[in-house]
Amino acid sequence: MKLADIFRPEHTFIGVSVSTKWRALQSLAEKAGKAFGVEEKTIVQALERRENLGSTGLGNGIAVPHAAIAGMTSPRGLLVRFAQPLDFQAIDDLPTDIAFMLLFAESNRGEYLNVLAAIARRLQSDGVVVSMREAKNVDEFYSSFIEDSRP
Repeated sequence: MKLADIFRPEHTFIGVSVSTKWRALQSLAEKAGKAFGVEEKTIVQALERRENLGSTGLGNGIAVPHAAIAGMTSPRGLLVRFAQPLDFQAIDDLPTDIAFMLLFAESNRGEYLNVLAAIARRLQSDGVVVSMREAKNVDEFYSSFIEDSRP
């Protein structure tokens, strides 16, 4: 699995201005609905249901909101840096400034575990998170994440 197939440059955003985790989920759902041709309401409800089970804030300022969506045939995602860090109720209580939103097929809920593992491996690479935070534009932000993860 290639992260560049799931997270595309055209689905990457920086400076997303939201004030709460719930507003962030709505904003992500709106962007994903347009990007992937899925009804925004379906996405936001699925993301909220998942978030109510426990926060997808991983810590270190990173969140991976995710949900199974009917009609998805392969995992797809958005890569986002928020204008201001926000409380995502992460285990370390640090505010979240970077989110990887992931949608996947209902028929293969386990599929997202492979993607989560790939994201985690990439974020553990030296300097990736710092580079993402220091990126001055969308291209730099995207490249900071994808650059060395291509096979």
